[in-house]
Amino acid sequence: MLSYKTFPNPDSDAWVVFIHGAGGSSAVWFKQLRDFRERFNILLVDLRGHGKSSEYHGNEKRYTLASISQDVIEVLDTEGIGSAHFVGVSLGTILIRQIVEMAPKRVDSVIYAGAVAGFTWSARSLISVGQALRFLIPFRTLYATFAWIIMPGRKAAESRRVFRREARRVEPDEFHRWIQLVPEVRRRLKQWSNSVSDCRALYLMGGKDYLFLPPARRLAASSRNAFLQVIEGVGHVCNIERPAVFNEMAIAFLNGQQPDLQVSHQ
Repeated sequence: MLSYKTFPNPDSDAWVVFIHGAGGSSAVWFKQLRDFRERFNILLVDLRGHGKSSEYHGNEKRYTLASISQDVIEVLDTEGIGSAHFVGVSLGTILIRQIVEMAPKRVDSVIYAGAVAGFTWSARSLISVGQALRFLIPFRTLYATFAWIIMPGRKAAESRRVFRREARRVEPDEFHRWIQLVPEVRRRLKQWSNSVSDCRALYLMGGKDYLFLPPARRLAASSRNAFLQVIEGVGHVCNIERPAVFNEMAIAFLNGQQPDLQVSHQ
């Protein structure tokens, strides 16, 4: 089973599950923990092959979005959590969307931070380069290069440091297992773009997330129960780059407040 940690709040019945992206770990949520645990019960998970789950690779030979998402559902079952709010970043948002499809009654609402809702031409090109070079360039060198491309600029320096640090725990073979998910991710994103989910969702994006903001904007605009809020001046990992603003908007949404559609926050 995945490594995970809970932070119970005796004054709340609501749970929030945080899901990190590829190459990260639950440590990417360190700037959310204090504010969120004052209001909710918290569940942090390390996905297979990441963080303290580095020795866990599931029981099947081939990774799928469903099997990786099922890992998270098994943790919910173990802890007796019937349903929860989910907060994900980057590839973690795809896993949450998979959970919404697999077990909709387990999901109260969703926050997609730095959402991967589709691929721009630049993102497709980057992925193609990564697939072509994954056996030629050391994983950590390739990951550090991609981190700079996805999270450029001085303001994203802390985000890059966090992800490079956590990526040191990910073995090259594990990286290859995850990158093999790309064809399935592309296929599922196309399917989801043509389907409507009843789950209440907030796309919380950085204004400088040039690779992933345009698809998220389109998807939020086409979904009847989805909202978009943009934090200006920050990039892909907006929860680290502007935590106070992120926490305020995310907690308000999870508490049931209706956000203004496509509002930008400085």
